[in-house]
Amino acid sequence: MDAGGVTIRLIGADEVEAFRRIRLEALRVDPSSFASRYEDWEILSLQEWRDRLNEPVFIAFQEDEPVGIMGLFRQRSSKMAHRATIVMVYVCAKLRGTGVAVKLLEAISNHARNIGIRQLELFVSAENSAAMRFYQRQGFAEIGRIPGGVLEDGREIDDVMMARRLVG
Repeated sequence: MDAGGVTIRLIGADEVEAFRRIRLEALRVDPSSFASRYEDWEILSLQEWRDRLNEPVFIAFQEDEPVGIMGLFRQRSSKMAHRATIVMVYVCAKLRGTGVAVKLLEAISNHARNIGIRQLELFVSAENSAAMRFYQRQGFAEIGRIPGGVLEDGREIDDVMMARRLVG
């Protein structure tokens, strides 16, 4: 999939270095957007990075440089395996508003449909109104909140839960 010179693809273990670079960039540049901390990921071994690619990870590349990422985490329980959570969403600042996030979401949504996912879910910081507006434009609706879901620098911040059906 191509979005203005940006190619989006599902990556495999052979592209673990691109995954490592864009994930660490996201955690370093935009720490308040993620439940994980840079320090928790930078110490992972190469095998631990590869293991995290057991779940689908899509990366946006511009001239072979990773510029965006979106992952999918499928529920394990057989009664909930029709649901998956979108994780690790990030697009580098210079490409925000160019459609890269939309293309990543399209790619992950198509993949999810192809593997039998009926509902996509995600969590977003209640303080990240731009992200919430983006997801609402893409058909996601708020389905709940986790009060104080994230503890950031001693402050409790609500996690907003959002979902979008992939089937009617």
